[in-house]
Amino acid sequence: MYFDFANVLVFLLLGLFLSAMMLGLGRLLRPSNPLVPKLGTYECGEPPTGSAWINFNIRFYLVALIFVIFDVEIAFMYPVVAVFRDWLLSGRGPTALAEMLLFIGVLALGLVYVWVKRDLEWIKRLPAEQTQDLSKAA
Repeated sequence: MYFDFANVLVFLLLGLFLSAMMLGLGRLLRPSNPLVPKLGTYECGEPPTGSAWINFNIRFYLVALIFVIFDVEIAFMYPVVAVFRDWLLSGRGPTALAEMLLFIGVLALGLVYVWVKRDLEWIKRLPAEQTQDLSKAA
């Protein structure tokens, strides 16, 4: 029984040794010439302009998050659709369809929630600005 634990210990030590050896070898072999341009921020090959401490609009994050949610939905739905005909022939089709519709319904409910909160609009006005616009139109 102790032999099994010894195997784990040997592999753990071997892994730590090999990791340390590779890091040490890399440190010995790589060139070291820290120039000022190398220490600068990399922005897709373009020289950086201005400070990196700027405020990004939260809508970029929200739209990306909504995209990821629906992208994951497609990733989960594709395998189900690929085998749905086999499930219909084996009698499991109605259950699978109900589960798919429930899954789509939950995501659609999330989309309605985001839409009602007006988080999909790029220019979101404050409530005071909306009432001023309505009073100007009248």
